[in-house]
Amino acid sequence: MPMTIISNSPVRQVPENYMPKDAGAWFELKQGPDSGKKMFYYDFQVGQGTPQRTIVLVHGNPESSYTFAKTRSCVEQILKQYAKQTVRIVAMDHIGFGLSDQASFEMVDMHHAANLQQLIQHLDLQQVTLVIHDWGGAIGIGAFMFDPQRVRAMVLMNTTVFPVPLTGMTYKNFPFSWLAWNHLGFYVPGFLWRYVSPMVMFSPAGKWAALKHFAHFVARAFLGRLTSDETFYLEAFSPKMNALSSKRNVKQTRVWGHGYEYKDAQLGPQSNVAFFEKIQRMIPREWAEQKNSKQTGIKVRAFFGEFDPLARDEIRQQWLANLPQLAGHMTYYSDAGHFVEETKYADIAQGICSITLD
Repeated sequence: MPMTIISNSPVRQVPENYMPKDAGAWFELKQGPDSGKKMFYYDFQVGQGTPQRTIVLVHGNPESSYTFAKTRSCVEQILKQYAKQTVRIVAMDHIGFGLSDQASFEMVDMHHAANLQQLIQHLDLQQVTLVIHDWGGAIGIGAFMFDPQRVRAMVLMNTTVFPVPLTGMTYKNFPFSWLAWNHLGFYVPGFLWRYVSPMVMFSPAGKWAALKHFAHFVARAFLGRLTSDETFYLEAFSPKMNALSSKRNVKQTRVWGHGYEYKDAQLGPQSNVAFFEKIQRMIPREWAEQKNSKQTGIKVRAFFGEFDPLARDEIRQQWLANLPQLAGHMTYYSDAGHFVEETKYADIAQGICSITLD
């Protein structure tokens, strides 16, 4: 029986593996500019009895919780086979993404984090392994910023919350200077943005492999031969405000982690500068291993697809400087790009389970 979508999401064909059976629900936001909107999430557990651990999967842009489908499936298999503990698994679609209500203004990480914080408190998530990718890093960490004790472990994938270097390989010249990711946010019209997400989500590593993929995608889109997964993302970003909100995140990539100011047509001047400053202060204070004190820090693992500015050594060193316990627990893939969770899900799932059950 097809799933009944109770939000105003533009998605009509929900992939069969989007979530475990009967796990999906919608949470009505109570505060902030999105008050009254419905955020989709799924919530289920592996094992019997009261969960001892919780895994929270937080996606970025231009994604949805569906980007973790293969990872989640592997996590379930591992837990069912080896775990003696009961584990709860929660994932969500941010407003303007997936099965949640459509965006009504140009949203960035601080807005999504404020919404996610409400869901965290509503579900009372404890003993959390926080799994973050892309802008899900700032969103997920930002949502737990005022309740850092809820988090006991973190798995990060091609993400940062620290100021990215402004020179070298950045999103202003990657993957090509004439076809840079940041520039797409300024130059691709809103009505065409729906095609950008499915085009980049499943692109391979390597400049020329990616360019070949993009050309092949355009041809298939013109002929109406997109896959069901590609069609899902195309539908998700078909509304104007979903597209504009997604584009706003792309525009922000040139100053990722530095903070960002812009003027929204609905809310007026917006700035996430203080938001990033608070996150950057909180991480070493609350989550770092402190050798000269009793603070052991949270457990951390990292997975990087190296065909991506966020996999630069400078960014890895920023993570290590703020979370020194990450040393020896960083995995790099030369044959993967930004969306590492779409190809290296088995390794990532093993990493999630190892620190969740530890």
